[in-house]
Amino acid sequence: MIRAPFLFRPALHFFTMKITRRMFAFLLLIAPFVFPVAGGSADKPAANQKYFVFVGTYTTKTESRGIYEYEFNADTGKLTPRGVAAETRDPSWVAVHPTGKFLYAANEAGKASMVSAFAIEPKTGKLTLLNQLPALGEDPCYLSFDKTGKYVFVANYTSGNVVVFPIGGDGKLGAATANVRDEGKPGPNKERQDGPHAHWIETSLDNRFALVADLGLDEVLIYRFDAKEGILSRNDPPLMTVSALLASSWRGASVNPGAGPRHFVFHPQGKFGYVVNELDATVIAFSYQRNNGALSFLQTIATLPKDFSGRNDAAEIAVHPSGKFLYTSNRGEDTIAIFSIDPAKGTLTFVARVPTGGKEPRHFAIDPTGKYLLAENQFSNNMVVFQIDSATGGLTPTGKVVEVPSPVDIAFVRED
Repeated sequence: MIRAPFLFRPALHFFTMKITRRMFAFLLLIAPFVFPVAGGSADKPAANQKYFVFVGTYTTKTESRGIYEYEFNADTGKLTPRGVAAETRDPSWVAVHPTGKFLYAANEAGKASMVSAFAIEPKTGKLTLLNQLPALGEDPCYLSFDKTGKYVFVANYTSGNVVVFPIGGDGKLGAATANVRDEGKPGPNKERQDGPHAHWIETSLDNRFALVADLGLDEVLIYRFDAKEGILSRNDPPLMTVSALLASSWRGASVNPGAGPRHFVFHPQGKFGYVVNELDATVIAFSYQRNNGALSFLQTIATLPKDFSGRNDAAEIAVHPSGKFLYTSNRGEDTIAIFSIDPAKGTLTFVARVPTGGKEPRHFAIDPTGKYLLAENQFSNNMVVFQIDSATGGLTPTGKVVEVPSPVDIAFVRED
């Protein structure tokens, strides 16, 4: 016979007794103490959802001093300036470690480029430099972590190589375990595609593969990733049939000549992936095969209206945590383009374009709750907060705008 745990037997006994009027009054009196209401009580309301927001910037030829810190209230969408979190040169990409204890910055400075590791002070959000290593390439523009949190990946744009650094238990960076230069045929744009230009790198959801969006080669390259040794190798799956080779882009996926892949994002379910192409302002949807890391083409869709003329560089791409919507930014038109995602097919349908309230939205980020989108306008030195409609994916300006010099990347971490 299954018996209730000892601690619950008195409570169960109440339900088997005949409850008198006096006993009922007593139960009402003690109920708030015995069975607390979820989310807090009148004496102790539920804690606000507050985050530290770290903003990477360009410091060269600007007034910026490095990484800036804000407090973000996800209940209200309010951003409160907290000053400079750390002074460091050209931190063009910042990324918070999965533990929330450390932050890493790509110091984009040509041949003097570095990668910096910082400890995050849990109460104030201030950053303390742990160590700094050469990026082993020129102009790192993207950082990410493998799914174990033991490695940080670096995409070096100008030199076209990707590097893997191990992360110690103390958060410090160790000597690189991999350094691979992208290989392939450059695209037709002589000014922007003179060779490989790695612009993004992340692992697949199962941590077996690392994908690289290379703007110079017009390819999304696929590497195998050895999480034990931190090693990258080209994806050459053995024993594939001829038909499988023809149907699968297991070495990577080419895009239209001159498209210029910039950033890639996986759908939360892992079945689909999307790349935003900077040079021709398009998004390409792929299906993703987890067994061999292959990408298969599904669709190409424009981020701009057909009648748009003038300069434009597509920049950031993100999928809403719900998996229902995809967002991209246009630098030139200065908009966020919104698309709905077919949950079965993975294809996109255009929804709307929304002005970002500034110039040159190089980056934007969806807050961890999925309720707000924060757009960074690099040339107008501001961040604008939009509320996300959970039903349509639409964006509505909240009226909350903060100044920050040359903002180019955002990272969130939950406050203690």
